[in-house]
Amino acid sequence: MELDEAETAALLAALELQIAWGADEALEEVPQDRTRARAAPMAAPAVAEVARPAMPSPPPSPARPAAPPAAAFAPAALRAGELAAGADSLEALREALAALNHPLRETAGNLVLADGVPDSGLVLIGEAPGADEDRQGKPFVGVSGRLLDRMLASIGVERARNAYLTNILPWRPPGNRTPTDAEMTVFTPFVLRHLSLVRPRHIVLLGGTAAKALLRRNEGITRLRGRWHSLDVPGLGPVPALATLHPAYLLRQPAAKRDAWTDLRLLRRALDAPPPEAVH
Repeated sequence: MELDEAETAALLAALELQIAWGADEALEEVPQDRTRARAAPMAAPAVAEVARPAMPSPPPSPARPAAPPAAAFAPAALRAGELAAGADSLEALREALAALNHPLRETAGNLVLADGVPDSGLVLIGEAPGADEDRQGKPFVGVSGRLLDRMLASIGVERARNAYLTNILPWRPPGNRTPTDAEMTVFTPFVLRHLSLVRPRHIVLLGGTAAKALLRRNEGITRLRGRWHSLDVPGLGPVPALATLHPAYLLRQPAAKRDAWTDLRLLRRALDAPPPEAVH
C-alpha cells in the first residue's frame, strides 16, 4: 500500500510522539493502520508470513524420585504419646522409640537411650547425642561427656554408681544442630515416661534445650540456672529439677565454669539433705 507524503509525515509524527512518551517496543506482532476507520475491515497483508524456524524441544528433565506423602512422618507426632504411655519398662521404652517413624532415624547411626544406674535417684538430662554418642550408642561419652564426668566426680557423683544420664532426643540431629521445637514436642512424652519408670528424686537439666523442653519456660538457661524448679512427672508428681549449663557450653566459655560449680554445690547439698521445696 502506497502512502502519499502527507500520510507518511502524519505517521512519522505519531511515532515520534509515542517515542517521546516512552514507548520503546511494539505490543502487537503485526502493525495496525489506525488511520483507517475502525468500521472498515482491514485487508489481509499481501506479504506472505515468513515461517519461523522451529524451536528445538527442551531435553527431558531427569526423573525425580517421588516425594513422600505429607503424612509419611505424621505417625511420629500422632503416635508419640501413645507409644510412650504403653512402655512399662526401660526395654519397652527402647522398643517404642525404635518403632517410631521419625526422620532423625534416617541420618543417625544408633539409638542413644541412657547410661548409668536407673534407680540411683539422680537423673541428668541433656540435649541430644553428638557424633561420639551416635557411634557408641551411649550419652555423654565425647569431650563434653568427659568434662561432665569430672564435674560430677568433684561432688562425689559417678554414672556407674549413683547417677543416670539421658537426653531429650534419642537420635543425633544432622550436623549436631540444635533440636527443633517440633522434635522436642515429639520426644518429650518419651522423656517423661522415662522419668516415670526410673522415679528420680532429683533431676538436673543440662542446657537450655532440656530446660525449655521440660520446664516449658521461655527464659534462657542463664536466667533459669542456679535454682530449683518443679517438674511434674506423670505418675510421680512434682520432682525438684535443677537447671544448669551444658558441659559443651563450658568448653566454649570456660569462664562460666564458676557458675556451673555453684550449681554443683547446690546439687550436692540437695543430695545430702531432704530436697528443698520446688520453686516455680
